[in-house]
Amino acid sequence: MLKEFKEFAMRGNVIDMAVGVIIGGAFGKIITSLVNDVLMPPIGLLVSKVNFSDLCFDLQRHCFTTLLEAKTAGTATINIGAFINSVIDFIIIAFVIFMMVQVVHKIRIKNYPPADVPASPPPATKKCPYCCSVIPLQATRCPQCTSNMPISAG
Repeated sequence: MLKEFKEFAMRGNVIDMAVGVIIGGAFGKIITSLVNDVLMPPIGLLVSKVNFSDLCFDLQRHCFTTLLEAKTAGTATINIGAFINSVIDFIIIAFVIFMMVQVVHKIRIKNYPPADVPASPPPATKKCPYCCSVIPLQATRCPQCTSNMPISAG
């Protein structure tokens, strides 16, 4: 059983998947920092100097200016700002992954062009011009309507 597990774990696609998950997690942290620390502050400044990460709705009708104050007081809140940050985070990650897949696809096609598709074999049958039934290419008479067929060159 240990040998089978080792064979499973050492397969190329399992290793590739593990590397992808690890790199994806690290990449997600970078994108989260990009959204929270670089993109959202200027967007919040443009939209009436709002800090999206602190944007929340208090469900108990208290008045808090920041999310930290609401959490410290133990108030139930709807954290719309955190949700907006997560949506922007997801959109950026999805777009960057899409672009990376496009680049890898172009590199793969450049380095490994698709194999030429073999030409289809010549037809072995033809249609009778009189009854439209399918007959062998070398037939001189149609077995359905008994019409004489011209001999095919070939």
